[in-house]
Amino acid sequence: MSEAQLFQTATASPGHGATLAQPHTKQALRTVVARDVDQHAHNLTNWEQRYDQLACGAFEGVLDEWQSAGLQIFREGTSRAIRQSCRVWPDAFWFGIEARAGGMRINGRQVGADAVMTRPGGCEFELVTPDRHEIYGIVVQRDALLATAARLGCDVDWGKLVQAELLSVEHEGLDSCRRHIGELLQLAGGMHGVAGNAALQLRQEAVLVSLLALLDGGEIEAGAGASLQRRRRIVNDAREYAMAQHENPVTVPMLCEAVHVSRRTLQYCFEDVLGISPMTYLRSLRLNGVRRALWASDGKHAIGDIAAAWGFANFSQFSCDYKKLFGETPSAAVQGRTRH
Repeated sequence: MSEAQLFQTATASPGHGATLAQPHTKQALRTVVARDVDQHAHNLTNWEQRYDQLACGAFEGVLDEWQSAGLQIFREGTSRAIRQSCRVWPDAFWFGIEARAGGMRINGRQVGADAVMTRPGGCEFELVTPDRHEIYGIVVQRDALLATAARLGCDVDWGKLVQAELLSVEHEGLDSCRRHIGELLQLAGGMHGVAGNAALQLRQEAVLVSLLALLDGGEIEAGAGASLQRRRRIVNDAREYAMAQHENPVTVPMLCEAVHVSRRTLQYCFEDVLGISPMTYLRSLRLNGVRRALWASDGKHAIGDIAAAWGFANFSQFSCDYKKLFGETPSAAVQGRTRH
């Protein structure tokens, strides 16, 4: 069924708009700007997230988030490439749409130009995003989404959707969904009162209708093959090994021995799953660990001691690497934390 037919059904339904948002439900838009990747990871409501910055330079993250009953719609912009570990609240579905196709990955899989990412709530997944990236997100409570789909007569294979990571969809429908999300967020930032709430309700319905049109007509891509699953496992095992002894620098031969692969295989797995070499990634991981520890210490522990605890014995080289990755010195990071 087309988006226009679905919207006509939605607006003609006696229960129009009641599935997700009751009249007394508080609806609100919030905009948050962060200058630290870890701080930005905690800004999305009711998500469990951990972000590690991968690309060099000062970070800026911007989040526009709209919420109503059982529904969350947001736009997230990040200035630097990051690796994200994400988990949405239980009994929900997350759908992610890049504002522009930029070569991001979900669980090691490249996201194509006309694709929608999806994962069920309560399930951890990994995203890797490039520099200057923007993504739209929709999270819908499972029961509400199923009820809305049934009301509109959408034919969605929910069993397959729970297992899916990527959906291949029509280009025009994807552009329409992006447009409806942008219009909702823009309207939510400037309209108030009864008339504003009614207009927002229509915009919210338009977002859901365009999403369901994608689900109704899209094709769920096949799951990751055995080869990709093996590469994911190698990368995850290498990460866990390195983090288990983060106080000691890990070399490539040590990683190869720990995960039982050749140097060439290790390199290929990391570049395919994360788009980065093993040592560059693991160095970034340790530097992100130092940054989190510096913020958590609130200036109560010496920078050198924290760096040493993360395997950086040469303080001068550590300071240089830290500034290169984050665009500021470790001492500036501590001063920034104490000011907040």
